[in-house]
Amino acid sequence: MSAKLLDTIYNPKDVRKLKPEQLPVLAKELREFIIDIVATKEGHLGASLGVVELTIALHYLFDTPNDLLVWDVGHQAYGHKILTERKAVFETNRRLNGISGFPKRSESEYDAFGVGHSSTSISAILGMAIASKLKGETEKQHIAVIGDASIASGMAFEALNHAGVTDANLLVILNDNAIGIDPSVGALKAYLTKVKSDKRLAAQNNIIKALNFNYSGPIDGHNFEEILSELSRLKKVKGPKFLHIITTKGKGLQQAEENQVQYHAPGKFDRKTGEIIPKEAKIEPIKYQDVFGKTLVELADKNDKIVGITPAMITGSSLKFMLEKYPDRTFDVGIAEQHAVTLAAGMATQGIVAFCNIYSTFLQRAYDQIIHDVALQNLPVIFCLDRAGLVGEDGATHHGVFDLAYLRCIPNLIVFAPRNEVELRNIMYTAQLGLENPIAIRYPRGKGVLIDWKQPFSKIEIGKGTCIKEGTQIAVLSIGSIAKNVTTAIEKLEEKNAVAHYDMRFVKPLDEKLLDTIFNNFKSIITVEDGTISGGFGSAISEFASKNNYKNNITVLGIPDKFIHQGTVEELHQIAKIDADSIINEIKKAAIK
Repeated sequence: MSAKLLDTIYNPKDVRKLKPEQLPVLAKELREFIIDIVATKEGHLGASLGVVELTIALHYLFDTPNDLLVWDVGHQAYGHKILTERKAVFETNRRLNGISGFPKRSESEYDAFGVGHSSTSISAILGMAIASKLKGETEKQHIAVIGDASIASGMAFEALNHAGVTDANLLVILNDNAIGIDPSVGALKAYLTKVKSDKRLAAQNNIIKALNFNYSGPIDGHNFEEILSELSRLKKVKGPKFLHIITTKGKGLQQAEENQVQYHAPGKFDRKTGEIIPKEAKIEPIKYQDVFGKTLVELADKNDKIVGITPAMITGSSLKFMLEKYPDRTFDVGIAEQHAVTLAAGMATQGIVAFCNIYSTFLQRAYDQIIHDVALQNLPVIFCLDRAGLVGEDGATHHGVFDLAYLRCIPNLIVFAPRNEVELRNIMYTAQLGLENPIAIRYPRGKGVLIDWKQPFSKIEIGKGTCIKEGTQIAVLSIGSIAKNVTTAIEKLEEKNAVAHYDMRFVKPLDEKLLDTIFNNFKSIITVEDGTISGGFGSAISEFASKNNYKNNITVLGIPDKFIHQGTVEELHQIAKIDADSIINEIKKAAIK
């Protein structure tokens, strides 16, 4: 067997030693390497396969890491990581103590900027280009690679608008594959589609040119001759430049090309055939996202004022079910969280019941809108925060651990966390009946805990907690789905009767009547949450105790005041000490006090 070309590559210096005619061979081997690893270790597949030629070309022609390269989001950066001194450890991608699934500055000098959330690359690279100019580094190159879904974000437009009135030396490469996680949407997508087939539009009525960029393209992003030629030319052009390339997400794996949504992150699959390996057939609880999606349709059948809104997560949020049945009442606004929130607020002023579904970590991007456009006006928007808590292998950029803290300080806003699927259904039912305030409902990624989840609806009393288990000495207070870890912990105890378990359900408003009862009957209180302990649920309980002059022993368990990186949810629970065994240890400590 002949040696592979990829085996000779450690970093971009080795790539630059190759002859141009060798690059297609390297591209083929790089694709095979990515497929082989992701097939067994899992991860994001389609995006990285689509930019293999571009990745090689950038490192071939530019002097990275001296020239600065920023990948938007980072789903597309697997090839980049492999070519930049991480090939030998790539199998640890997204694993505990392994390399991150996204570019990360502390991991490699080739990762010029840490990314995870979309549409940040142009702002970052413009900042770097301006800094280089101020330092007199006039020959340094600055490149950002951004997708057609991400460039539609408001932040990307803000950066383009600023860059166009500078003479900063930067190159924005639009990786246009007509899809983010779901197919791209919106007027800009329609424009980009027309540009592909109508060169006159690209030459004359060009949005990018209007922003004072030197525009070129569109060109075939899988054709080395075209890519190398145009990048070589652009290296010599000063000021803001924009290259439009056309690629195919999942390029090189037939199934990934044909089913781009599923193969964005397909799980384990057969590396030779591409077929996804079916999981062992067994009855398992439904995913929380599907409970949301199916319940919303069920409610919409009876309430014609209900609409669903999401920023580019139709499949991930399971709003796909609503889209299938009520397309006129389902709105994918693209990667535009701020717009999604204020759109929902506008609808709410007119009596529309808006379910705005945004991943917990992405809602951070619309904080101003939550405060000023929703809460200040006390508009009854229903926020559904998917992927709350620790989400696992995607790591720090995607953990939804700050929502309880950043939401509970906002006046007028109700904050609720269901402990199971039935609770999620019931709070959705309650919210659409009509609330006087906006509400945030946060729930985790992945499967629930109940098989028989589709129960008749029951109205939930706002601000009312509940006792799950009576006890005599120690009270454990939990919020949301982390209750299952508490239940498991108590079941393992020899002295089960000594421990009571309360599901507080609401972080805001707190059930102060129930808390008075708890603090008057238990010397030791333990709070458990899968959110940050700084300002979160435990902080709310401690504030209540201080305000009412309670002197009970209070132990707060949750995410410590540091960023938690990638690993399985179970591993990360152990690190944060909110797994069942850690809770047992805290209960035993409390018993001694």
